[in-house]
Amino acid sequence: MGDAIAMANDHRGTKLKLDLKRRLEERGFEVHDFGAQTEDSMDYPDTVAPAAREISEGRIPRGIVICGSGLGVSYTANRFPGVRAALAGDVDTAEMARLHNDANVLALSADRTDPETAWAIVERWLSTEFEAGRHVPRVEKIDALTRSHDRALYERDPAIADILRREARRQALNLELIASENFVSDAVLEAVGSVATNKYAEGYPGRRYYGGCEVLDEAESLAIERAKALFGADHVNVQPHAGSQANEAAYRAVLDVGDTILAMNLDHGGHLTHGSPVNFSGKLYDIVPYGVRRDTEQIDYDEVRRLALAHRPKLIQCGTTAYSRVLDFDAFRSIADEVGAVLLADIAHIAGFVATGLHPTPVGKAHIVTSTTHKTLRGPRGGMILCDADLARKVDSAVFPGGQGGPLMHVIAAKAVGFLEAAQPSFKGYCQRVLDNARALCAGLDQAGHQIVSGGTDTHLFMLSLLDRDTTGKAAQIALERAGISTNKNMVPFDTRKPMVTSGVRIGTPAVTTRGMGEPEMAEIAGLIARVLERPGDVEALDAVRADVETLCRRFPLYADRWDDE
Repeated sequence: MGDAIAMANDHRGTKLKLDLKRRLEERGFEVHDFGAQTEDSMDYPDTVAPAAREISEGRIPRGIVICGSGLGVSYTANRFPGVRAALAGDVDTAEMARLHNDANVLALSADRTDPETAWAIVERWLSTEFEAGRHVPRVEKIDALTRSHDRALYERDPAIADILRREARRQALNLELIASENFVSDAVLEAVGSVATNKYAEGYPGRRYYGGCEVLDEAESLAIERAKALFGADHVNVQPHAGSQANEAAYRAVLDVGDTILAMNLDHGGHLTHGSPVNFSGKLYDIVPYGVRRDTEQIDYDEVRRLALAHRPKLIQCGTTAYSRVLDFDAFRSIADEVGAVLLADIAHIAGFVATGLHPTPVGKAHIVTSTTHKTLRGPRGGMILCDADLARKVDSAVFPGGQGGPLMHVIAAKAVGFLEAAQPSFKGYCQRVLDNARALCAGLDQAGHQIVSGGTDTHLFMLSLLDRDTTGKAAQIALERAGISTNKNMVPFDTRKPMVTSGVRIGTPAVTTRGMGEPEMAEIAGLIARVLERPGDVEALDAVRADVETLCRRFPLYADRWDDE
């Protein structure tokens, strides 16, 4: 009888849930317990909704939900597409619910059902098969009443639907520690999947090359105004499809091909678009790289000034993608002014902290600021450019028509939602937890004897250096992935290995923080990572870690809008 089953309850259902859970596990069922675990007063939607969502999205086939009357939990479960929750107080009702209605959730009243009766009901419900036949169209009509827009995908293209379902499961049961990834809210997801995807809107609000843009002009204008308020910027362009496109447009706005750019070395924490020879930036411009000191592994501002005076760059780029320390924008601006250079700050990774005042802002110091709208900002995948008013026309022209055609209006609508969410007081609390978690996870790995680049972190990420070990960054990434922990291999300063092998692993905390994990869980995760890196080639050991990872993830179900009410 081995099978998976979800269980959820409120405080009045705890005793009955625990009794039934024990019996189910003795029969070989894999029980996914969404709580509650105590008899302290709580709201049943908090536990039932995550369980019902797992069933609705196909990750768990069926479930049992319990409250005092059984009514509230059944109301909650039946809000989800494809969930058919039946309240049963006797075995005959449970049998009919399965036989004629294909009920995939059983609701029980803890106040009116003793444990022996409840177990008899559960046994009958589990052992009864759906009769199908004439009942199939009736059940389909029930499901149609709660069908959401995403059910159409299952009907039209089951192959892609299955891929997305499996990806949802991967995200739900993996520890996402890639520093550039996060989980957006349901509101952002809804905007990205909206009818705005149907509309071409080349140009800018009030100045389009296509008709019919008057409604979505409002969405882009709202995104612009919200971003300006969030960052205190003179001008914002929200059309870049990604951070790379934002950087490309920013360069073209103020540079000619062949001009000199002073930017951070990729190996020391810079980005591909900061001058890598395989990227457009390295091919079109004369790149002078700066890096970190060998002793501190932090930016040497005296060396940046020396290089600027020696090479007289037209633009200084001060963004990073794998650097864990606070950036001194005042120092960069002073150097830029000394040599007459434009200062461009790429804040793609730290935008959430800049917006909430937890990292110094480059706005008002850098002439141009580029960013993504995801990562620590927790919006949709996309880019944006902030700039001084006197550069607004050049920046806008560089984006359109200079580099892009029609903007992605569905993503711009989602950016507006993301900016609104980031302006809420609770978002600063979230960002502070991201920082606290990064420091705690970093400290845990340091205590376990692992080398940390620059000795620690001031941001959401840090670099684990493997220069002192036989294990490469690539091997570590593969082993961690086998164990259900997603990271990315990365070059570390003065790396002796090739870029596709590397000697480092980049680790970040935005996504696990969004799930609700805190410093105690960071200590737990540090232990899991240490176990993997101690035996990266031991498949059995890695699989044991994966089991522990999944247990941890189930304690923090992945669903959106977690922080809205804080």
